[in-house]
Amino acid sequence: MNIKDQATKMDSIVAQGAIVDAVKQFFADNATTSDYNGGGTSDKQQMIEKMEGFAGSIAAVNGITHHHTLVDGNVSASEFTFDFDMKDDSKIYWHEIIRRVWNDNGEVVQEEYFNAQ
Repeated sequence: MNIKDQATKMDSIVAQGAIVDAVKQFFADNATTSDYNGGGTSDKQQMIEKMEGFAGSIAAVNGITHHHTLVDGNVSASEFTFDFDMKDDSKIYWHEIIRRVWNDNGEVVQEEYFNAQ
């Protein structure tokens, strides 16, 4: 499986704001996640539920910008800026690097988020 093609496809879906769809399509069932705030998920279903909850709390998407993606072997790193207005009147502005480890089937088995600011 061509990891660069898979990362490009996944990043395109994320850039369109379809974050839940990206997880459903590209995550392996046993995929784990971790972020710079100490949070994480232990499998695909937990990540889907987390992303559905997050997406449901967004009032407006002001912008999602995909800056770059690098691929080395079975690891990719994608740089994004996310700008959201939330339903609780808060604002989210994330500039982050998303590091993914892919399996031989072209599925994400580990995703980690780094604050790029």
